[in-house]
Amino acid sequence: MDATDNKYWVGFSKVKGIGAARTKLLLDRFGDLSSAWNATGEQMREAGLSPKITQAFLDVRKNIDLDRELDHILRSEIRILTIEDNEYPKRLLSIEFPPPVIFVKGKIVETDEYAVAVVGTRHVSSYGSQVAGELGRFLAQNHICVISGLARGVDAVAHRAVLEGGGRTIAVLGSGVDVVYPPEHRELAARIIENGALISDYYPGTPPEGVNFPPRNRIISGLSLATVIVEAGERSGALITAEFAASQGREVFAVPGSIYAPRSKGANRLIRDGALPLLNFSDLLEVLNLSQVEEFRYAKQVLPENDIELLLMKTLQNEPMHIDEIKATLGLPMEKISAALVMMKLKGLVKETENLTYLSINETESGYGL
Repeated sequence: MDATDNKYWVGFSKVKGIGAARTKLLLDRFGDLSSAWNATGEQMREAGLSPKITQAFLDVRKNIDLDRELDHILRSEIRILTIEDNEYPKRLLSIEFPPPVIFVKGKIVETDEYAVAVVGTRHVSSYGSQVAGELGRFLAQNHICVISGLARGVDAVAHRAVLEGGGRTIAVLGSGVDVVYPPEHRELAARIIENGALISDYYPGTPPEGVNFPPRNRIISGLSLATVIVEAGERSGALITAEFAASQGREVFAVPGSIYAPRSKGANRLIRDGALPLLNFSDLLEVLNLSQVEEFRYAKQVLPENDIELLLMKTLQNEPMHIDEIKATLGLPMEKISAALVMMKLKGLVKETENLTYLSINETESGYGL
């Protein structure tokens, strides 16, 4: 999606009361948000918006310069992803009413689809800190992205452990991505941006108000295959994340704790009510079939990436061919064939048997067939 389209999504994200459900309503009614942005108040009410929300929209539209806002966001190195963008996280897109717009500082990569949320109390015990740290390092070593909320306690321990283990981690904020909370986690946030991303569906500059945090938990669970509750009291916000995960059809794990420890009461109750007890970290990989992650990463490196590579693989399967013969067979420009062969050699898909003569490496040698 180009910047011209993005600015309307940005504009509507400023209007209180217009979230995922009402954005869908506007798209169904007007076809696109550009048309919706330019609609009259009467048309907005006819589309189903209440008079209060319609007035909120009209006030925002009157007082905002979309081009200036968009320019400011981009100059702040904040990326805008809408539900219509190919780069929008597919797992998050699959939940009911995904956030129409997310703001990102850092980078989301394809393998972040294999993610586990690790959350828990802000007042973590030494036991909870040990579990969160070891779990974070274990997931990093197994190339699993860790999603959490950058909060004090379990969240921060998990984020730091992943970074120490050389892994990727994503923090979902209850504020704008340019407003780090708590403030003492600014250095941690900067490290996360270098090895993952900060994400929020709140407009840049939004302060960390208390009402923002429960709704953002649906994004933490929505980005993840499973949610692990390390420690949680009976009223911990982490339990809200567990509820969202269950409603989204995701697995919920809880770390068992002492029946006398207030910090473990919430996690123990989850186990009583059907959450899976996390007794061994490897159980997490087994239940979620996360052993496939390394295969996925390797396959992305060695499988043909485009039609030219696929044609070359098929053409070179039976016997070595000189590059001139390849060109005559495929009828493709020499520069495209040469460039593709160089990349395929680097990935181990073909080998040069003699000067400018190539042969496909069979699936026994490469480990993967077509």
